[in-house]
Amino acid sequence: MLFRSLLTNACTLGFLGAATTYSLVPVKVKAQAAALIHNLVRKSSVVEQSNMKIELLPALSDNYMYLVIDVDSKEAAIVDPVEPIKVIEAVRKHGVRLTTVLTTHHHWDHAGGNEKMVRLMPGLKVYGGDDRVDALTKKVTHSNTLKVGSLTVKCLFTPCHTTGHICYYVTKENSTEPPAVFTGDTLFVAGCGKFFEGTAEQMYKALIETLGKLPPETRVYCGHEYTVSNLKFARHVEPDNEDILKKLEWAKEQCDKGEPTVPSTVADEFTYNPFMRVKEKSVQDHVKQTEAINTMRSLRKEKDSFKVPKL
Repeated sequence: MLFRSLLTNACTLGFLGAATTYSLVPVKVKAQAAALIHNLVRKSSVVEQSNMKIELLPALSDNYMYLVIDVDSKEAAIVDPVEPIKVIEAVRKHGVRLTTVLTTHHHWDHAGGNEKMVRLMPGLKVYGGDDRVDALTKKVTHSNTLKVGSLTVKCLFTPCHTTGHICYYVTKENSTEPPAVFTGDTLFVAGCGKFFEGTAEQMYKALIETLGKLPPETRVYCGHEYTVSNLKFARHVEPDNEDILKKLEWAKEQCDKGEPTVPSTVADEFTYNPFMRVKEKSVQDHVKQTEAINTMRSLRKEKDSFKVPKL
């Protein structure tokens, strides 16, 4: 029962990503405890398609790294390899050739493993949209494209969480399989990143005009396992939204088993993510706004101080 309680609290609060903090526990100790609990129970998962294979690699307390494999050529890229040893183990397991590091933004829990990754596997190309990204070899901007085997990776500039944040949209020509987008700390399942270096206008553009315009079936792979706490805030905003209630029940079950709640899809995010629903009257009414960007601003301010309930 104690272990289950610790796990439930870890999933609910997201530890390092939660709005709630506990000043009585030193941050370093809290981070180490969180990492220990999550590393014991969080499982990796593989999404297999005919065109690409993606392994979700849990890292730190609630991060995700993603190994993206081109099925045809066995060439691979890694998204945000903060724990390089885990990455190398996955590369060897799949028998693939890792050539590329895709960094979403410069924060240590996403880019902090880059230098070690390059030392362990010399010759890697490290992409990112910010000069602050560790071990950067190629700075990219909006709509730049690169290849990983037969896969095409399109860079989507989504500043707000950081000024140089990049999402990576992965497709294969003539494929009927769903595309994938790796959204770092811009778009989460049922949430979005804090506006550390940007504005509500920027986040609106990132979520609604950039990511929101991708094909509805696009699978969304985000940077953290924050889904349960995000959905509890979504429920607070729209308590009568059945999509939110069903998703929350499912996400709790996944988290209890140590299973990921990722990926979602762009279409699904428009049904339960309040930050993607800022044009909806029910969301606007909650924050007493009548315009989408003001709604985005008010929602983020409320979420920043939201106390995540246990249930």
